Amino acid sequence: MKPIERVALPEELVFKNLSENKLSLRDVMDRILKFMSNDPRSPYQFVIGTDSQVFHGYTKFITGIIIRRVGKGAWACYRQVVVPREMRSVKEKLTYETSLSQEVAYHMREAGGISRMEEFLIPHLYQGASLELFIDIDAGTEPIVNKTSLYVQEMINRVQGMGSYEARVKPDSIGASSYANRYTKRPVDIEKP
Repeated sequence: MKPIERVALPEELVFKNLSENKLSLRDVMDRILKFMSNDPRSPYQFVIGTDSQVFHGYTKFITGIIIRRVGKGAWACYRQVVVPREMRSVKEKLTYETSLSQEVAYHMREAGGISRMEEFLIPHLYQGASLELFIDIDAGTEPIVNKTSLYVQEMINRVQGMGSYEARVKPDSIGASSYANRYTKRPVDIEKP
C-alpha cells in the first residue's frame, strides 16, 4: 500500500477562517496569543480535531484549530486537505483524520506555539489561568451507534503516545465532530488567486 500523502512542512500548512485566508502557522500562533491577551486570567483549551467527508471522486479532510476561553468564547481556523479518491474504509479515514490532527499538533509544538501559550499564561496561574491540550478524535465508543468504536482505543493510544495532548472522543470531541464537521459538508474550497 503506498502512502496517501507526505507530511507537510510547516510553511505548507495553510489555514483559514470566516474572516481570513492563507494563514501560516505563525499567523495562527499570533492570532491565538492575541485572543488570549484579552483575558490572560482565564482557563483555556487548545483543541485540534479533524473530520472528513467523501464526495464523488475525492475525500475532503478538515483539521480545525480552536483556542477556547472556557465559558467566554473561542477563536478558530481550519486547514483543508483533499485526497483524490473516495476513501470508503472507516478505519482508513479515521486513521488519516487522526494523522492530520497529529501533524498539526506536532508542528505547533515544534514551532514553539505550545510553549508560547504556556509562557504567556504562567504569570497568571494564581489568578485562574490554565491551558489544556486536546486532540479530538471523530470516533465514538458506542458500538451500535458508531462504526468507529472498533478503532477508538488505537487512535487514543496514538495521541497519548505523543505526550502533552489528551485524546477526546464523542461526545466530547467538539473540535472534530462539531467545528471541523461543519466545513466538510461543502464541496472543496477553491482558493482564489
